[in-house]
Parts: sequence; C-alpha cells; structure tokens
Amino acid sequence: MARVVVDVMPKPEILDVQGQAVSRALTRIGVSGIEVRQGKHFELEVDDSVDDETLHRIAGDLLANPVIEDWKVTRL
Repeated sequence: MARVVVDVMPKPEILDVQGQAVSRALTRIGVSGIEVRQGKHFELEVDDSVDDETLHRIAGDLLANPVIEDWKVTRL
C-alpha cells in the first residue's frame, strides 16, 4: 500500500469566502500581514497497482470541482 495526498485549493481567480473570513478574524485579534486561502486535504491509502493517471482522475472527478479548484496529487 502507498500513501497519497491530494490537496485541493480554489483557483486564484475564485473568491475564497472562508479564507477571507479567517484573514479578517486575524486582523481583529491584532495579527496583520497574513492572507489565508482555505482548501481541502485528502489522505488516501492506495494499492501499489493504482497508477498516477487513475489518481488524477479520482481527484478531478470526485475530490475537486475542476471548474473552480486546482489540485495536486503527491505520492509519499
């Protein structure tokens, strides 16, 4: 078995409401100079026979919305 991480983030041109809320909260508690973008992190345990193309298809079809999100698949 192999460990695979899929990180999903909103595309840069997409408004990240959750990230903006965290950024505003940081300002309210006196922390400045930090801009937050919030995404999703998935950890998968996969059989060694699962190829990279399949992992990218899973990420794009099930874990991310390719219209508004980018993703990165990393084998650990």
